[in-house]
Amino acid sequence: MKKYLMVAAAGALLAGSTGAFAEAVKLQLKWVTQAQFAGYYVAQAKGYYKDAGLDVTIMPGGPDINPEQVLAGGGADVIVDWMPSALASREKGSPVVNIAQPFKRSGMMLTCRKETGIASPADLKGKTLGVWFYGNEYPFLSWMSQLKLPTTGGADGVNVLKQGFNVDPLLQKQADCISTMTYNEYHQVLEAGVKAEDLVVFKYEDQGVATLEDGLYTLDTKLKDPAFVTTMAKFVKASMKGWDEARKDPASAVKAVLENDASGSQTEAHQTTMVDEVNKLTEGSDGTLDVAAADRTVATLLAGGSDPVITKKPEGAWTDVVTKAAAGM
Repeated sequence: MKKYLMVAAAGALLAGSTGAFAEAVKLQLKWVTQAQFAGYYVAQAKGYYKDAGLDVTIMPGGPDINPEQVLAGGGADVIVDWMPSALASREKGSPVVNIAQPFKRSGMMLTCRKETGIASPADLKGKTLGVWFYGNEYPFLSWMSQLKLPTTGGADGVNVLKQGFNVDPLLQKQADCISTMTYNEYHQVLEAGVKAEDLVVFKYEDQGVATLEDGLYTLDTKLKDPAFVTTMAKFVKASMKGWDEARKDPASAVKAVLENDASGSQTEAHQTTMVDEVNKLTEGSDGTLDVAAADRTVATLLAGGSDPVITKKPEGAWTDVVTKAAAGM
């Protein structure tokens, strides 16, 4: 009996040394499993989280999942979200704060059918535009405000069609333009048989209204705990290693995404295209937030005319305490 207890104790000790006591981290994604989040899936598949002493659960998002609500309710430790949505939530009282910024550039676009006669932003007047909501509408609303185009419809404004997360309104000619991302919906349009030369594309980056996308956010109240800061630093460092690997080996990144696609709805061809395009947005990032880019995001949102996304410059909406700690590891 004594021998059995000694063996059991040794087994328990061994289990602890191989990750039984790993720190649990729950990551809530902004959207469903796809290559937009390849770096996190790669970090998990390659064991980068495990090597950092973390047990990371990656939770897919969806149309009925609000990352900030999940975070506020304690269902996640960290979330992926766009800065406009996070800042809007912060102004409403949620203590959400940016701790890292894997995406350096914006992939948001407005894609239009050339046959509608749209050649410049001025031609959007009187047109029907597909717009994503659920927090994704903020960059669009700021852009329209700067163009002095009311979003209430009519000949002097734009008619807003609440767009689902598909490209049907453009294909079925229910809208003159729709919201797309460089890495996803734009290629869905092409895959549906529409030729690139039959489209007119306005990148938010080119229009000077790009806002930061796909940052990592947590609650600033949790950052008061030094242990939590250390955990987040480990998480960010391992995640950025995952993004670096996704750029070095896109094929493995696609594999990692597909292996986590419980719905089975993603295709290898589309995810391969998506990884290639997303890698362009993360290239050169070590996770550190570019404060100048954050300030530009704030300025864009404040320039919302009579109905701005935010009404004042935020205080404490981002911090480098985590990325500095990660850099020192």
